[in-house]
Amino acid sequence: MRPTLGSLAVVTSAEKVLPDPTTPFGERVARRLRQESVIWFTTVATDGTPQPNPVWFLWEGADTILIYNLRTAHRLDHIRRRPEVSLNFDGDGSGGDVIVLTGHAEVASDVPGPDELPAYVEKYGDPMIQVSGGREAFAQRYSVPVRVTLRRIRGF
Repeated sequence: MRPTLGSLAVVTSAEKVLPDPTTPFGERVARRLRQESVIWFTTVATDGTPQPNPVWFLWEGADTILIYNLRTAHRLDHIRRRPEVSLNFDGDGSGGDVIVLTGHAEVASDVPGPDELPAYVEKYGDPMIQVSGGREAFAQRYSVPVRVTLRRIRGF
C-alpha cells in the first residue's frame, strides 16, 4: 500500500518507482515526464548548500532520467561527492501539481551525444540550434551525460 498524507502521494523504493499510470497522480507524473521541457535538478555543494538548476532532460522510461551538462558544470563535482539528488517540476503557482523525484546520479559513459540520440533530438532539436547555433555545437558544449536513477517520487 502506498503511504499518503492528505493528498500527498509517496512512492518508495519498496514499490515500483513510478506510480501506477492509471491513477490520477501516476498519469500526471508520466505526462509531465514525457511533455515538460525543463525540470529543476538539485545537487548538493561541498558546503552542504542545495544547488537547484533548471535543465533539459530526457525521461528514458522506467526509472531513469538523462541530463546533458557542460563539462564545467559544478553539479558534476557535486554528484561525484554526493550522488543523491532531487528533481522537481514547477508547481501550478497555487501550491498544487507538485512532483518531486529523488534518486542517484552518475556520469553515464554509455550514452551517445545529445545530437546522436533520436529521442533527445526530437524533443530539443530546434532549441539546441537556437542555444548553440547547431546540434553538433550543442553536443560539443553539453557533452557530459548524467543519468539519474529514480528512487522515490512524491507529490500532490
